[in-house]
Amino acid sequence: MVANTTTNLSQLLLLELVDKCIGSRIHIVMKSDEEIVGTLLGFDDFLNMVLEDVTKFESTPEGRRITKLDQILLNGNNITMLVPGGERLEV
Repeated sequence: MVANTTTNLSQLLLLELVDKCIGSRIHIVMKSDEEIVGTLLGFDDFLNMVLEDVTKFESTPEGRRITKLDQILLNGNNITMLVPGGERLEV
């Protein structure tokens, strides 16, 4: 029972932090090594997200591909890392 309470508390804290990012720029790293930067419009309990003014960065065998999108729906199951207020850093 304690582990379940801890899990629920962790999920609640994460959702509260993401909620504070609504309307702000956010940098997202996906499991597929894609990176997405956009303005967070909304999300649900599974961290599925709607972003606008999106730039998507992909690494391909031919090189880096950059795609601009007006709006995107991300599956929260594929998100690895979120950086609030983040812009993509060149490394």
